[in-house]
Amino acid sequence: MDYKMDSGWRLHPIGGDTGQAYMGTRADEKVFLKRNSSPFLAALSVEGITPKLIWTKRVGNGDILTAQEWLNGRELKPGEMKGKAVIDILHRIHQSENLFNMLQKVKGEVYNPINFLNLYIKDLPEDLKSHPLLQHAVQYVRATAASITAAPKTVCHGDVNRKNFLLDNAERLYLVDWEMVKIADPLSDISMLLTQYVALEDWNGWLEEYGLHMTDDISRRLEWYSLMNCLLMIKKNRLQGRELEMNQTLLLLQELYQNRSNQDL
Repeated sequence: MDYKMDSGWRLHPIGGDTGQAYMGTRADEKVFLKRNSSPFLAALSVEGITPKLIWTKRVGNGDILTAQEWLNGRELKPGEMKGKAVIDILHRIHQSENLFNMLQKVKGEVYNPINFLNLYIKDLPEDLKSHPLLQHAVQYVRATAASITAAPKTVCHGDVNRKNFLLDNAERLYLVDWEMVKIADPLSDISMLLTQYVALEDWNGWLEEYGLHMTDDISRRLEWYSLMNCLLMIKKNRLQGRELEMNQTLLLLQELYQNRSNQDL
């Protein structure tokens, strides 16, 4: 997209799901540019969660471009997602009162369990609507949502995927792509990571490393958000034509559903 940037900047599209990321170059300078990033980005930059924010600019068509420090590095590998560095950065985000206050100031969206459920139900393909296991799981999370609605809320990234973690050449880890940031139960983030990257038998060890000691309340919330995140991943994989990943998540959902704590619902 041509933004008619001044001062000689040239924009080069970078691959991605949103098509809103660019490499900006001018002479020997290079920056990472994003179109219409969250206004929360400045606070994340100050905290060192994302690469340094350099400038923000409104361009001719009304879009906002943000320029961040260009860092050479790589995304994390699946096996690295259960490591201490990832645990530490999520813990910092979830425990930060400053980030929480800043997200409230920019009117960050508050997500309760029902919001996650509605996100799954919206535009759900017909074959998933009629799938027996998915029907049972949806009935269960709908029936139990009220029991965890009052849980404490924190800043949550909302898309805890290995491709959103940047490890630079100096071994510093950053979490990027904050378009889905929300104020929600931190277990929504945690369960998103666990269901994708950590074997079920290793969940307790991961949670202890994070600093959570299992209680009945945490167990209920973890169960709910794990089922919910499986449903959301199944829908996403179905819409994107990734049948292998969808079937793998279906197997995990089946195991989680069979192990649910309240067998009477």
